[in-house]
Amino acid sequence: MRRWWWLVLAAGLIAACQGNPGRAPSDSDFAGDGTPDFLRLEDAADRRAFTGWFTFLAEAQYYVAPGELPREINDCAALVRFAYREALRQHDGRWASELRLPAVPSAPQVQKYQYPFTPLGARLFRVAPGPFSAADLSGGAFAEFADAETLVQCNCHRVGRELRRAASGDLLFYRQLEQDLPFHVMIYLGPSQFEDGPAKWIVYHTGPSGEIRRPSVEELLRHPSPRWRPLPGNSNFLGVYRWNILREMV
Repeated sequence: MRRWWWLVLAAGLIAACQGNPGRAPSDSDFAGDGTPDFLRLEDAADRRAFTGWFTFLAEAQYYVAPGELPREINDCAALVRFAYREALRQHDGRWASELRLPAVPSAPQVQKYQYPFTPLGARLFRVAPGPFSAADLSGGAFAEFADAETLVQCNCHRVGRELRRAASGDLLFYRQLEQDLPFHVMIYLGPSQFEDGPAKWIVYHTGPSGEIRRPSVEELLRHPSPRWRPLPGNSNFLGVYRWNILREMV
């Protein structure tokens, strides 16, 4: 099994360097956020492709009958992991059939790498604190699973506490201390890819034994329980976050 993982990793590293001959993967992490620079989508077109597919796949699950959702989507972080991973796939007819998607957008693919042949293989999520180092490649710092707390602490960076700063594909994180699982995450969609109109939308899974909901931004701002309103004055709202792989290397 270990040999298989190293083969996947090697293939991913080779793919990461394609189109830039002579560049070897490095252990640089310019932001010190734990995400290696060779994983970041430095090309603007790749960032747009990722966020387009990420939001499409997350919103598409809202229209799926509860009993037909992918079995892995059983809480808020699972929906995020699913959309993140599948956004990095090669999106062909076979892939769409396996996910039971009735249609897929005619949209560009991420070109830098495709899952599972990423620079880190199938282990997309950082699960250990601290900046990236070469030792992390074999030290268990990355995994296929990450809960909401790990996503916010190790895989994202905060954009701010005002919702107006959110861009499509950003994440809204909450910490509700009175709950058994205090961390919760929602996906900011922006405009819908399924409906016309000026409304901005958010999608999330309510948790174990729950469901997927898609309120508009205005509806969420008027949530009956103030602790779920994404407002700077709400201490339960941690803010708007963006994936580290989308952090521009400037």
